Amino acid sequence: MSTQRKVVVIGAGPAGYVCAIRLAQLGQDVTIVERDQLGGTCLNVGCIPSKALIAAGAHLERIEHGKVMGVTAESVSLDLGQLVEWKQGIVARLTGGVGTLLKKHGCRVVHGAAKILGPGAVQVTGSEGQTQLTADEVVIATGSVPIEIPGFAFDEKDVWSSTGALSPDRVPEHLVVIGGGYIGLELGFMYAKLGSQVTVLEATPGALPGQDADCVKVIERSLKKRRIKLNTETFAQGYERRGDKLFVRIKNAKGESEIECDQILSTVGRRPYSAGLGLDAVGLQTDKHGFLAVDDQMRTPVAGFWAIGDLAGQPMLAHKGSREGVVAAGAIAGKDERFDVRCVPAVIFTAPEMASVGASEAELTEAGRSFKVGKFPFAASGRAMSLMETEGFVKVLADAETDELLGVHMVGPEVCELIAEAALAIEMGATAEDIARTIHAHPTLPEAFMEAAEAVEGMALHIFQPK
Repeated sequence: MSTQRKVVVIGAGPAGYVCAIRLAQLGQDVTIVERDQLGGTCLNVGCIPSKALIAAGAHLERIEHGKVMGVTAESVSLDLGQLVEWKQGIVARLTGGVGTLLKKHGCRVVHGAAKILGPGAVQVTGSEGQTQLTADEVVIATGSVPIEIPGFAFDEKDVWSSTGALSPDRVPEHLVVIGGGYIGLELGFMYAKLGSQVTVLEATPGALPGQDADCVKVIERSLKKRRIKLNTETFAQGYERRGDKLFVRIKNAKGESEIECDQILSTVGRRPYSAGLGLDAVGLQTDKHGFLAVDDQMRTPVAGFWAIGDLAGQPMLAHKGSREGVVAAGAIAGKDERFDVRCVPAVIFTAPEMASVGASEAELTEAGRSFKVGKFPFAASGRAMSLMETEGFVKVLADAETDELLGVHMVGPEVCELIAEAALAIEMGATAEDIARTIHAHPTLPEAFMEAAEAVEGMALHIFQPK
């Protein structure tokens, strides 16, 4: 065991609280500071509540589709108040669990806004005044906040941020979503399933910019099928309220026009949060994107200060932040921990779901890497048929010479769960043949991954691949 260090962790989201728990497990003296609720954005107003509401929307859709199976449900209705209460119950159980874990591990929790005063000195201002903390090491895990765009300030009434969209008092008749990225589409699909007419405004030429093009085509077809209107290369200019309606001004190649709606949701991205943190007191500076520079142990350029989570750079994902928290904790405790992951999976809870890990075709092409592609459609999966969810496919990218797995991209039923096997395979240096030779249980969705790996060499068994 290394010498015990006194550590202050600023922020109790998935990066911060994981770091604090691991520090305590490694025998360190830990204080964690949180200005809002334990669990941060993810547990309170992000990943968890959004997936709870998305699950409810999916359940409603399944009930409707049950008629095809011969299952008919009469007088199906939505009690929005009960749905929000159920969602909040899940949040309460998880955040309460975080608090219990911190307490059982001996972590001190201080509520309030943290400000760095100097080396090893942190001031916390809370409801009961100010507390001065001293530390050998300070870990900054302050997360991120939604980006506002001109003309659409968040008031959580006319204009929702993702936070407001997760605690609705009504289902909008017509919801205009500004931003066709993963947050906007996840919530757009959800509200469409709950009964809203949905219009999405996206500034780029297509939905989900930066994602696998073939997967995005499936999502765009699904948007059309569900009558969600996607306006690409369209810019939101502002809005006005006239009576009980909102009128959003837009501009695109056709000129300027208005869209009438009763609710606006702005989801154009998130930015790292560092306002009022006092970084300059110790000479820390963020880059033009708001990130702090860190090394592979999560150390900043200033001795005694570490950064993890969204503030430490892309991708701004909770699971990436948690891993960084584990790395920083180990390094502080004297272990040779490094953030040396080969890949970080990404999951998008649209309809159908979309998930990816490793390199994309575009990235491999740009790097001049020779690769092979294997695809297997869920339309040929018996399990997908039984679920009545046959949209999509699994795509495997393998090195043309070594067969090493380079990337996996999926769109279809429960792919947000299936991607874990692909991430493990890439981390372990597996080849497409390794996946193909691994027996997968039948009938299951993961068989599609095995078949896609077989398809790399044109040897898939349940689709015909002409030579």
